[in-house]
Amino acid sequence: MKIIVAYDGSEASQRALEFAVNQAKSCEAALIIAYVLEWSPYTFLTATELEERHKRRQEELERAETAVIKPVLDDLGDIGVPVETVIRYGHIADTLNDVASSAGASLIVVGRNGQRGLSGRLFGSVAGTLAQSAPVPCTIVP
Repeated sequence: MKIIVAYDGSEASQRALEFAVNQAKSCEAALIIAYVLEWSPYTFLTATELEERHKRRQEELERAETAVIKPVLDDLGDIGVPVETVIRYGHIADTLNDVASSAGASLIVVGRNGQRGLSGRLFGSVAGTLAQSAPVPCTIVP
């Protein structure tokens, strides 16, 4: 069994990680910590801009590894279950769904950030999108 947990360093993702670690321990499951850098494919760029964007993306991936993933792995230490990490670019919910499918995961865990009001109704949330589209059960941690 594999559990995907969406992690971005926020308080909501920290709560999701704690829940996922407990689930992984109780089920003897592997844990996959997924960090997704959101980007829009709907921009039209020149060849030079595309080259610069690729360079910036690589720098952002390296920064995410150093600033977010390494510290959380250091904090976790040896938790008694296998832990992997994934850092990807893309739409967050779609990318988490792809990671879950390709990894053969049994569960996706995501924290709810409490987005409410007009923007939450207009644009939805990652948690809400996952609840409707995930290929496996999705736990939303309040």
